[in-house]
Amino acid sequence: MKRLISIVLICLPLFLSAQERQYTSTNAAALKLYKKARQSMDAERYDEAIGFLTSAVQTDPKFLEAQNQLADLLRLKMQYKPSVEHYLKVIAVDAEFNRAIYLNLGDEEVDIADYPNALIHLQKYLTYPGITPQKKQLAELLVANCQFSIDGMKHPVPFKPMNLGPEINGPNDEYFPVVTADESELIFTRKINGNEDFYHSTKVKGKWTPSVYLSDQINSPQYNEGAQSITQDGEYLFFTCCDRPSGLGSCDIYVAQKQGDSWGSPINLNSPINTRAWESQPSISADGNTLYFSSNRKGGYGGYDIWKSTLTDKGWSEPENLGPTINTPYDEQSPFIHPDDNTLYFSSNGWPGFGNMDIFVSRRDQDGKWQKPTNMGYPINTSADDNGLTLNATGNYAFFSSNNLKGYGGFDIYTFEMPVPLRPKVVTYVKGTVKDSKTKDPISATVEIVDLGNNRTVYNNTIEQNGRFLATLITGKNYLLNVSKHGYMFYSENFSLVGDSSKKQFQVEVPLQMIEAGNKVVLKNIFFDTNKFDIKPESKIEMQKLILFLADNPAVTIEISGHTDNMGNDALNQTLSQNRAKEVYQYLLTKGVPAARLTYKGYGKTQPIASNTTEDGRRQNRRTEFKIISN
Repeated sequence: MKRLISIVLICLPLFLSAQERQYTSTNAAALKLYKKARQSMDAERYDEAIGFLTSAVQTDPKFLEAQNQLADLLRLKMQYKPSVEHYLKVIAVDAEFNRAIYLNLGDEEVDIADYPNALIHLQKYLTYPGITPQKKQLAELLVANCQFSIDGMKHPVPFKPMNLGPEINGPNDEYFPVVTADESELIFTRKINGNEDFYHSTKVKGKWTPSVYLSDQINSPQYNEGAQSITQDGEYLFFTCCDRPSGLGSCDIYVAQKQGDSWGSPINLNSPINTRAWESQPSISADGNTLYFSSNRKGGYGGYDIWKSTLTDKGWSEPENLGPTINTPYDEQSPFIHPDDNTLYFSSNGWPGFGNMDIFVSRRDQDGKWQKPTNMGYPINTSADDNGLTLNATGNYAFFSSNNLKGYGGFDIYTFEMPVPLRPKVVTYVKGTVKDSKTKDPISATVEIVDLGNNRTVYNNTIEQNGRFLATLITGKNYLLNVSKHGYMFYSENFSLVGDSSKKQFQVEVPLQMIEAGNKVVLKNIFFDTNKFDIKPESKIEMQKLILFLADNPAVTIEISGHTDNMGNDALNQTLSQNRAKEVYQYLLTKGVPAARLTYKGYGKTQPIASNTTEDGRRQNRRTEFKIISN
């Protein structure tokens, strides 16, 4: 979208007498055509005016007012190359005819990627005295664009876009593609007869199935729905809808939740996220707690800025502008926060680029602040509007739309391999199903995943009866997984990705056990140093889960047990397991759990749950458990 320069049609007065004439043409036929063009412009019949002006300059090629006016109108109609041609004809006859031509001409030459000539004309414009601060700022940005582009085109980045094919693309416009973390589902916007709706496709054996209408609950025949973001598990869709009766402004952000295989009714996020201004293009963080979006609300740095809001116990917080390291006096749009929660992709026409909207990437520093954006380079970015980029969870492939690549019609959706320097941090995911351990039927439950390094919850969701969940994990960290449900014992798991830069995925089945005497749970997130029994600090989260379980089930009594592998001295192993169980027991006592509800025992190597012939088996045998004694 071209926002840099508002189009001003230059209308010079038409004097009727030869003595008062101030035009560069004395040709009566050309002047008559120019007058007709002026009348057509007053009536906003611009195509008709272009016709009259074209005839006028054919009649008198040195009629500079007509040439200038024709160039302005062609610019208004986004016919950039012919517009440039007519501006050049003006300055070829009189280089000082109208200084505004140099700004307009330079802007148009940026549009057609003629950066060397644009630089010459823009620099000439900046030599004129008395330029307004706004136009001076704009000309300087365009100069920076030219200088950046001339160098950038000498250093192209790898870019091989692949059309997603007729299953996704057709004769209509398709754009704003997003995929779930496991890339099993693609949701995108399709425009038919001016109406925007959502469609989706699922991936079967590595191929996208023919796309279908998403949902009557979300799509509507009278309003536009688009610019969406889906949570990594595919359970929540944040999207934009304009002019709905429930809206607060021209465009608002809504959310809909998946209900089985269908979708629930959309809910307006309301204040403070939505206002009477334009709020659109949401992007939800992997943990579901931070929403990024674009808005032209008050308090920004330019026309459209990127903002964020955080989910609290009281709802969404007052949105916070991302500040001048992201936003400029011009427009920033289409934010996409990658699941690594540290890499932000967005479009801007205010940072130096190849002209119009370019795609940029910014990363958080160690203090959590956004760094200066990096232009993603040519030919990912061009002189056209480049907008709406999203990535898969692993960060190696991007999705975007374009109408410049000879697709199936209009805008098509493409994918390409992301150049390595532009990729986010390595992210993988854990995907699981929660089942009743006896019936094997899927059940609803609460699933929580915690980063053990900073005790930050990265996923917390109550899943539905299908029992499915999916969450993204950043490599280089240790994670706790806890699954709980009333009437059941909780489930504990640990994912260690320290020193792991691979993209392997974790598939887990979670068998939740009813609270019955004899049932056991391995506490996989209680940690001890080798041959020691002091509980490590990162174990406290798991201990708290056990305390909450006992509080929710006051009739339950348990035994804490310690276990070792078969390596080393049996007597020492027995003592170590006893001491570790006792340490957990004493910790629970200090937190107010009655001693009558607790016992502890060390079993040494006597109760293995895996083979001791492998390191993985021995690791599983070195464990702490609790067992239901009575309930």
